[in-house]
Amino acid sequence: MIPIPVVVCVLGGWCAVYLADTLLKSSSSLKASYEDWLLTYGLSISPFHMRWQTALFNHQFYHWGRWKPRFLYLWFSMGMVFGIVAMFGSVILLGKTLMQTLTQMLTEAPKAQNDRMLQVVVPGVNLPVSQLTYFFSAILISGVIHEVGHGVAAIREQVRFNGFGIFIFIVYPGAFVDLFTTHLQLISPVQQLRIFCAGVWHNFVLGVASFMVLFLLPAILFPFYYTGVGALVTEVTEDSPANGPRGLFVGDIVTNLQDCPIYTVEDWNLCLGDISQKSQIGYCINTATLQQLSFPARVYRRLDGTVECCSNNSLTDICFSYSNSLDSHLYACLPARKVIEASKVCRTNMDCQKDFVPSFCVTPSLENQTRLIRVKHPPHIDMLFVGHPMHLQYTVSLSSFVPRHNFLSIDLPVVIETFCKYLISLSGALAVINAVPCFALDGQWILNSFLEATLSSLIVEKQKRELLGFLILLSGSTLLAANVALGLWMVTAR
Repeated sequence: MIPIPVVVCVLGGWCAVYLADTLLKSSSSLKASYEDWLLTYGLSISPFHMRWQTALFNHQFYHWGRWKPRFLYLWFSMGMVFGIVAMFGSVILLGKTLMQTLTQMLTEAPKAQNDRMLQVVVPGVNLPVSQLTYFFSAILISGVIHEVGHGVAAIREQVRFNGFGIFIFIVYPGAFVDLFTTHLQLISPVQQLRIFCAGVWHNFVLGVASFMVLFLLPAILFPFYYTGVGALVTEVTEDSPANGPRGLFVGDIVTNLQDCPIYTVEDWNLCLGDISQKSQIGYCINTATLQQLSFPARVYRRLDGTVECCSNNSLTDICFSYSNSLDSHLYACLPARKVIEASKVCRTNMDCQKDFVPSFCVTPSLENQTRLIRVKHPPHIDMLFVGHPMHLQYTVSLSSFVPRHNFLSIDLPVVIETFCKYLISLSGALAVINAVPCFALDGQWILNSFLEATLSSLIVEKQKRELLGFLILLSGSTLLAANVALGLWMVTAR
């Protein structure tokens, strides 16, 4: 469910804005001055929608639209080809996403949600509040770049450019350009395609550029940050199991999880995923040490069937299971740190046979899905984590970039990385959605111009071409609406 405070704030804010707008427009003494003020600043207000339009940037747009005409012709011709391909590709992608969603709904498999390429994003539900700045900034920039493409292409095709603007719909920001419709209708369908496809083309280019920056970031930041030495801890939440005197601290460099080496944040995530999927790893301990450290304890089974042999009040001891040649189910309550420190990891007793010293492979007997994880972050003492591996992943933030100098921020590379990832995903999503042959989206005008450019000789009657276009748009709109509706239901209702 969407958090009630979020809904109240959004609805209350828009109600206050719309009520103030209605009162000012209905006031006999303030109506004229208020409407003049709105007109002067290019503002317009309607329910859940506010927009601002200006001609301040017209000179800059005309400068861009008249720069190197031959290059712009080739540039927007490539965009036209991409836009047509994207129109067909978006339908296939939406169809595949809809099938995945329906399959997930019927099988009730929550893991399948992460496999969908397109997902509905609802701030405060499946988007953390801490990420809202990245999210809305990336949407706004993607929208501006999208509309710049339309505006420059229109000027290149001799269509009058009236202005540029920004809007807010509910909570989502966006941009738009105002073009002279009569000029658009007079140019050829191919020219129209260059204009209509320019938006999705620019979103694609922005996504590729962001990906290149993300890929080359280690080289770009090399003079200031180095990589490949471990994962740098940038934040540990207060409620994290890793928080404490023997836990992780900001500035620590994690080099190992169990026997899994850590060089980057990707290694951290892969190692945690591997640890959560595989059974608990064990530790070699010789027979003499085992007898010395263990002490009598009552063995009992937990509700999930696992075995416990230590006092519930113990914070340092853990129940370990092992086997010998006579009995395969032996248990001992041992001090965890003494067992693990300087011990070799193992899976079976055979892994511990060395130098003819009798040894056992002892494995922590923990609840299902719970793991004992040894985290190395030299020069500090190793952290011993007991819990679900994903709790460690969600409550500890890391970076692959280690500052070369103390005055450099440890958060800057993370900010750049995160923002690039949002630009890639949101600019790509904007390209896909706008390319769908759907009413009120770029796909509607791309489809109409495409049909005029390709079928005018095959289907002579314009009315039949328009009927074909209407049926395709109706199908595309239904497909998009079904994806959005089911996606919202999956996110908010389940």
